[in-house]
Amino acid sequence: MSHTIPIMPDNRRCLVGDIGGSNARFAIARREAGGVALDHVVAMRAAVHVDLVAAIEHYLRTTGAERPPDAAIAIAGPIVGDHAEITNHAAWSFAIEATRRRLSLERLKALNDFTAIALSLPYLRATDQRQIGGGTATAGAPIGVIGPGTGLGVSGVLRTSTGWATIQGEGGHATFAPMSERESRIADLLRARFGHVSCERVLSGPGLVNLYTAITQLDGSAAEPLTPEAIDERGRSGSCAMCREALEVFCAALGTAAGSLALTLGARGGVFIGGGIVPRLESFFDASAFRARFESKGRLSDYVRPIPTFVITAAYPGLIGAAMAFGET
Repeated sequence: MSHTIPIMPDNRRCLVGDIGGSNARFAIARREAGGVALDHVVAMRAAVHVDLVAAIEHYLRTTGAERPPDAAIAIAGPIVGDHAEITNHAAWSFAIEATRRRLSLERLKALNDFTAIALSLPYLRATDQRQIGGGTATAGAPIGVIGPGTGLGVSGVLRTSTGWATIQGEGGHATFAPMSERESRIADLLRARFGHVSCERVLSGPGLVNLYTAITQLDGSAAEPLTPEAIDERGRSGSCAMCREALEVFCAALGTAAGSLALTLGARGGVFIGGGIVPRLESFFDASAFRARFESKGRLSDYVRPIPTFVITAAYPGLIGAAMAFGET
């Protein structure tokens, strides 16, 4: 498949990757008229391969793609100096320069996965997003992105005199802010278990399990050993009241966190929801308390109300953003 976007300064081909805690995606980015195309797009389970180099070698061997001279890899975790740390899949963490040499590349750029998604935002098509609630984006204004998956990614993108600049950080580990008595009781249980209750402890796949487990404790019930997918299915179907409440708290808390991000960045260009969980929720998410919580900011409610929120429906925004980052190396 191909996805054309206006980027890359020359006609060199580039390997791009998007590495999460559970899954890895790779493609070959190349220059074409008017932008970049992504070819040989492949998704795989990260646990199948011992490390990033083994996964890339497997990808190149099985797709038959020619080894490009450059690569840009987006990872779910921080990059500090030469070290790229994948928070929820430490075995794939890597030293950038040593990995470049092992793969015989001329250039290797590593960036945070939500920085990559942020880079893709100004170039998403109307069909790559679904608006939740009202509001209208202000052209050229800052844009925020937050997304629950195996972890919780947070980033933003700002218009500068030379183009778009991303904000890199670890906002998913900011402290969770309960907004109701029930959420406060859930937070108390999680605090007793984890000490610091970050947003990621609630707004992620494992966080959904944490919510379900805490709710069963509050209700005096025994928690079943459910996966995030099972909680999702039972909650949306209504077959389990505690799973449904976990989903409801999840959506509401995501609205609170997204609204806080909008205030922090002045994100009048909109706040986008990425990650693998929310797109699966579909109409449940649309009808949830997400948007009401997003707008519920006390004296600043009138400030955030005009800011639109969108669910990213594009298949590979992280790969698009990695291709954008390659243009900056």
